[in-house]
Amino acid sequence: MIAPVIILVEPQLAENIGMVARAMANFGLSELRLVAPKNGWPKKGVREAASGATHVLDGATVFATVPEAIADLNYLLATTARERGQMKRAQGPEEAMVDVASRTGQRIGVMFGRERIGLTNDEVSLADAIVTFPVSAEFPSLNLAQAVLLVGYEWRKASGQASLPFTGDMQSPPATREAMASLVASLEESLDAGRFYPPEKRDVIARNMRDMLHRMAMTEQDVRTFRGALRALTRPRRKDSLC
Repeated sequence: MIAPVIILVEPQLAENIGMVARAMANFGLSELRLVAPKNGWPKKGVREAASGATHVLDGATVFATVPEAIADLNYLLATTARERGQMKRAQGPEEAMVDVASRTGQRIGVMFGRERIGLTNDEVSLADAIVTFPVSAEFPSLNLAQAVLLVGYEWRKASGQASLPFTGDMQSPPATREAMASLVASLEESLDAGRFYPPEKRDVIARNMRDMLHRMAMTEQDVRTFRGALRALTRPRRKDSLC
């Protein structure tokens, strides 16, 4: 499955290009094309803004015009935050990237416009479809790198590569009933020794505490830790030796 090309049209700020490279690297995108970047290329400070994603910057290619940058592509998406009055299918990033992932063997590009004014209507007209974002109508403006990040995230999911780096699953199996019964017995014995229970409420309080422990869905490691803490609290303390 070929990852889409990211195309920035006349990007101005080095920080934005660097952060775009970082967002691309986060989600496995590596091909960056720049169309007539303002004040030339490379730009001072761009590598620092990339936070290590320098391989994306090193492989970036520069084109003088949009038609040159998209000439070898089979399918092109244009990103925009506003309706352009053009008869083009408009998709959110999730739907668009699912479609992109289904286009096996095709070279696909996603085009992003200038920081201040975005893409021109003529540039949008070159695209097969539009990608827009479900942002708040009161504040629809997205930073260039944020827009690339959203597209990259949805591409990662649509291409089946969005596995989490860790799951948070329990590292220890659930405690057995035997282990829980032993813990409860040790706790009640310790509390009895510490005269915790009012005699007339002892059974009710003990039952409530057993319920509380079972609601915790403890693991074997939890039980071992709890029992170790009880032993430390009930162990006879040695008197400090006299100097």
